[in-house]
Amino acid sequence: MGITMKQNESKILIFGGTGYIGSHMVKASIKFGHPTYVFTRSDSDKKDSINEFQSMGAIIIKGRVDEHEKLVEALREVDVVISALAYPQVLDQLKILEAIKISGNIKRFLPSDFGVEEDRVSALPPFEAFLNKKRRIRRAIEEAKIPYTFISANCYGSYFINYLLNPSHPNKHEITVYGSGEAKAVLNDEQDIGIYTIKIATDPRMHNRIVIFRPSKNAVSQLELISLWEKKTGKIFKKTHILEEEIVTLSQTLPDPQNIPASILHSVFVKGATADFEIGGNDVEASSLYPDLKFSTVDEMLDVFLKNPPKPASAAFE
Repeated sequence: MGITMKQNESKILIFGGTGYIGSHMVKASIKFGHPTYVFTRSDSDKKDSINEFQSMGAIIIKGRVDEHEKLVEALREVDVVISALAYPQVLDQLKILEAIKISGNIKRFLPSDFGVEEDRVSALPPFEAFLNKKRRIRRAIEEAKIPYTFISANCYGSYFINYLLNPSHPNKHEITVYGSGEAKAVLNDEQDIGIYTIKIATDPRMHNRIVIFRPSKNAVSQLELISLWEKKTGKIFKKTHILEEEIVTLSQTLPDPQNIPASILHSVFVKGATADFEIGGNDVEASSLYPDLKFSTVDEMLDVFLKNPPKPASAAFE
């Protein structure tokens, strides 16, 4: 992927920058030449990531999101705010919003969406409750008239390819398929998500827009994914289907929050929620925005897995 360094040097503050997807945003922001600030807990155990970011030139701000004055002070140093806070902290973004109102200088806020397009998706109750928290943040941003971009990055490609195929086990001959395996899911490379997010965050055309990451080559069914993997490995895998009814039952019987992953699997891989609606109105499809960039395809992601098998996948959405 070609990257043009040193675009407009907006000062960018990233919450959750030491997390799984946030780290890709921090690195992309630094590579593009933006003065990059990372807000992290004072007691964070992500010392290796923090040291790496500092060595790359990032400015580390240690604190808590409930330290209002510290938040306001940090916000007054920057132009753009990106939140990549994890699910348990979604509603903590209300504290960030209050600080943004006081600082009065933020040109764009990107809340912690980066999954399915929550205003266009309905799901089983555990996932729906999760999405409702994100919708609450969106509505609060709109009500406060804070300049925003909402991003639906869909599925983290490498994570879900690892989860679905489990390529770290060379002797594995069986793959679990959720539902019929025919529904399409959009799988995007995490590094690409970071790069496109930073481009979009500083793109004046994306002011108060919804951007959906859905390149056509990255919409793939489980059965198509398995077929591609079989061609690359020369193996034939036994497909064991978990019926939709079983997944629904799991979403109803597992305790919270273990019931959420089952609900997400149902929405994404059984119902095809990331690929089953038209993009239009105020929505923009990301791959059409920047001729100098391109998303890594699912085929290319599989090539990476073939050369460098990852560590075994953990349970979805830990």
